[in-house]
Formats: sequence, structure tokens, C-alpha cells
Amino acid sequence: MAIRSSLLAAALMAASAPALAANDAPPRAALASAIQTAAAVPLPLLRADVKVTGDVVRVGDVIDNAGSAAQIAIYRAPEPGTTGTLPTTQVLDALRAHQVIGVDAHGIRNVSVTRLARTLDVDDIELQIAVALEHRNGLGDAKDLSLTFDKDLQTIHLDATNDGAVTPVVTRFDPRNGRFDVTLEIGNGSGAAPARLRFTGTAIETVEAPVLARDVDRNTLLKFSDVVMERRPKAEVGNDAANRDRVIGMQTRRQMRAGQALHGADLAKPDLVQRDQAVTLIYQAAGIYLTVRGKATEAGTEGDVVSVLNLQSKRTVSGVVVGRGQVSVSPVAPVVPRRLASAAPVAEAPAMAGASSPDFARDGASVSPGSE
Repeated sequence: MAIRSSLLAAALMAASAPALAANDAPPRAALASAIQTAAAVPLPLLRADVKVTGDVVRVGDVIDNAGSAAQIAIYRAPEPGTTGTLPTTQVLDALRAHQVIGVDAHGIRNVSVTRLARTLDVDDIELQIAVALEHRNGLGDAKDLSLTFDKDLQTIHLDATNDGAVTPVVTRFDPRNGRFDVTLEIGNGSGAAPARLRFTGTAIETVEAPVLARDVDRNTLLKFSDVVMERRPKAEVGNDAANRDRVIGMQTRRQMRAGQALHGADLAKPDLVQRDQAVTLIYQAAGIYLTVRGKATEAGTEGDVVSVLNLQSKRTVSGVVVGRGQVSVSPVAPVVPRRLASAAPVAEAPAMAGASSPDFARDGASVSPGSE
């Protein structure tokens, strides 16, 4: 490489021979011109921070104004995405070995070389695999897939020239055992062969399910703090998973452990009436509203038919749970005989059967007359 100092020396040697032979003006002019030409050549300057995209470091990477020597390879580059450091003296020795001299280090003690890279982090890889497996052989959406890889995933650094799209070129999934085999291809903008990455492992479709945060007994009313939402395998939860809003306030049908996913079959509406609970018996008909104290002999939720002991008459009656601690005893519907065409008209039955209400009136029930 021709540098400023060597050019100046050559110019001085070329101009000195004619000057010694003949002491005249033209040689002096040639010497001045050579000196000016050498002074115009930019001085090679060492770089402290070097960035490369390929697998070798060249002269033009480590110094400015490298001229025709710029493409000479002097070092192997570090791995993609990593940085190496060399003492300045070692770099200058490597340059001199390729006839590159007169480099100005301007106080640099070490030269760092970074190899640029295309980086694929763990999340990127998982997303690409999930998208490749989406809706394949019965699997659901990519966001619902849980992947387990045969080898621990790590961030992958590719050559910076691998700047193309990430494309799955081989995708296999066996629904019998959940095994997948996916190969991703990343295009190379420099025209080199694309990079290929192969991944194997297991894919499981998951769903969000309400899970118990603590152990609960049978007939426990679930509170907000009793339930957390977690992703569980769809095969474990099935299609019977309830959302959190529908679970809160419901009652467990059986004893359950913390960590169990809740299914619709595990829950029931809360009992509004408990066994041996004091309840209010309600009798309501047209224009009549009667209430009396009772004791439930069985538990029931809204709409259930339960037996209640009338504490005043000591008789057991059946009624429908209509509220917390409230049981409605409806009157018997009147039966109207069917008319025959050849028969005389039959007198209408009484408006209300008298079998249902006497207990209330006879035993001192609270009576609220209605408007008739």
C-alpha cells in the first residue's frame, strides 16, 4: 500500500538524482511537485470500533484511507452477535505483514471488532413454531399452544445478511402423541444459501380455566379470592370450562383440592335454604298473602321443591324455594269438569281449593288482604 510517508520518500529519491547531475530549476520544480503530491495523500487512520457483517476482517475494516489494500483479509471475524478485542500493537503487526505501514494509531490501545447479526430470541422462535402448527391436525390458534422443546431454546444469532422472512418449509405434527418437527428457513439477501433451523418437541393446546386457589369443602360458596385463572391443557379441562364471572358465587357440589380446574358439573347454584334452617312459608293467591314460620327439612336452591315443617301446625308441607330463607306454598289449581255437548251445564268449581290455606289462617298466620 502506498502511504503518505513512502510516497514522500519516493518523491525525494526520484527528484534527487537529476538535482545532483545538474543544478537547474526544472528538477527543483519536480521535487516540489512530488512533495505536494505526497502531502495530498490522506494518512491511514486506525479505528477503535470495527463492525463487520462477514466472517473475515479486512484492512479496510480496521483503518480509514486503506486504498487498494482495503480488501485484504487479516483476521477471522468473531461469531455473529459477539465482539472481540485485540491490542493495537497486534493489529499494526498484522497490517505490516501485508505491507500496510505508516498507520496513525492516534492513541488507540485496543481495537474492538463486532460482528453484526440477525437475532432470533426465544420468544420469536416460539411464535414462529406456534404459527407454523396453528390449526394443523386439530390444533387450535397459535396463542393457545403450549410448546415444549427437546433442547432448551437459546437466542440464535445469524449472519446479518440473513435478512429475509422466516418461513416454515417443513411442518409435521402427530396428534396421537403431540410431537412436532418444524424447519424454519431465513432468506439471505446477499444471494448465499438461506439459513435453516430445525426444532422438535411437543405441542399441547391449552384453554383458560378457573382453578381453585385453596381447598374447599362441599357446598362452599366461592369468593373472588378462591379462584384464579390459569392455562390448562384442553384435554384436561374439556369443553366444560366456565369463566371466572360465572364461577363466583356458585356452590361446590363436592370437596375439592387447590389447583383443581373447575367444571360446570362441579358447581351448582347456591342453596337459598339450608336443612334445619328457619324459613318463611308464603301462601299467595288472588287477594291473599299469608306467611308463617317453618323449618326446612332439606336444602334447596332457587326453584327446588323442598319439604318444610310448619312450626305451628306441626305438619310438613312442600313448597318451592323463591328466595333466601323463603318457600312458597302454592294453592291447588281448581279442576273444571269437561263439558259434554249432551249434558247440562256444570256449575263452576270454587275459585280456590280450601285445602291449602286453612293451616295458615287457623294457626295464626300473618294475613295481608289484597284488593279483590
